[in-house]
Amino acid sequence: MNRENSRERYDRALDVLVGGVNSSVRAAPQPYPTFVEKGDAGHVVDADGNRYVDWVMGLGPLLLGHDLPESVQAAVQRRASEGPMYGMPTELEVEHAEFLARHVPSVEMVRFVNSGTEATTSAVRLARGVTGRNKIVVMQGGYHGAQESTLVEGDAEHPGPSSAGIPQSFAEHTLPVPFNDAEAAKEVFERHGDDIACVLVEPMLANKGIVEPVEGYHETLRDLTDEHGSLLVWDEVITGFRVGGLGCAQSKYGVTPDLTTFGKIIGGGFPVGAIGGRTDLMEEFTPVGDVFQAGTFSGHPVTMAAGLETLKFAAENDVYEHVNDLGSQLRTGLEDVVAERAPEYSVVGTDSLFKVAFTRGANADRSDDNPGPRNAADVAAGAVERWNRVFRPQMLDSGVMLSQNQFESQFVSYAHTEEDVERTLDAYRSVL
Repeated sequence: MNRENSRERYDRALDVLVGGVNSSVRAAPQPYPTFVEKGDAGHVVDADGNRYVDWVMGLGPLLLGHDLPESVQAAVQRRASEGPMYGMPTELEVEHAEFLARHVPSVEMVRFVNSGTEATTSAVRLARGVTGRNKIVVMQGGYHGAQESTLVEGDAEHPGPSSAGIPQSFAEHTLPVPFNDAEAAKEVFERHGDDIACVLVEPMLANKGIVEPVEGYHETLRDLTDEHGSLLVWDEVITGFRVGGLGCAQSKYGVTPDLTTFGKIIGGGFPVGAIGGRTDLMEEFTPVGDVFQAGTFSGHPVTMAAGLETLKFAAENDVYEHVNDLGSQLRTGLEDVVAERAPEYSVVGTDSLFKVAFTRGANADRSDDNPGPRNAADVAAGAVERWNRVFRPQMLDSGVMLSQNQFESQFVSYAHTEEDVERTLDAYRSVL
């Protein structure tokens, strides 16, 4: 497969973009990233004209695929033609917020922002402002954007920055615990409960492989936060309007958080984030309350149009039935391939998310009660470099675009077809 143009463009980019990219994960593919020229339905075409089945889908925002339905495209074009932005409110912001509040159990009020990182940063600030407390509990290996409060590693007793530029004094307010470990969560509340502002948790780990919650885990976190006067904050930047349909993952798992953060799909492919929650909490944000939050581009009219029309299209058509059915076909087919070719590996995912995790050793001893990785450490203990350096490049040569590394999720869109699924399964079968 000829990739000379991608190589040449990356070579140019290294002179003017840090690492040749504008987001670190894009530099992960070896030996250089693929430069994309355009999207087409469930596919992308690269700078050399190579066409791939695309399971990256913009890292999650493209629920409908690369070809927007006419109603979405028309709304975006109409808003763009009426002026880029105003710095003043529009009715679209109200309509979009009304849609979120109508469908998501935890949401009564909304504050739109510009990214998932901004959403989680603001949610943590709000939790601290509401409770008057400093500490937050996060999951080891969980990802909540590029913010100081969550770029933390270690454990609850020995937290430390996971990035240069973050003072140790910041990290000391963050308490990492293993995902799916109810006893660890109880213990950290026993030791620090009076100073815990919130638990910030993804419904499932979706940036460290795909790790689903064990039965009762989220209920434990709900009970602990209620008991100690802390807030439960769900990061649904990835799972929002992808897992659990219009009700999001919180409807799928039957747990209602105090605050929820959103991103990706609610912007229809344009930059977006949002915080939603109970009225009494949300009104602690300025200008009503004392927790400052603001942004020039928040509620951008083009983004609001794209996001709202995307969700309305999903509500009025068979979008979730289609993507979840293809997701099930992929996971079922991959289970057969893995059983034959690589029985130590795990097929993970739910709804329209899927992945083959290169688990090995003790993590391969699976049963109905232990279907695969249970926390971030299990994923990290897998054959990560084999996935990144050997497997993914061969899948690329087979015309299948997978996520940039072993840890990122893969996504089904409304534009994908059963033919895309079969082609992908054939490629997995050949490469594994």
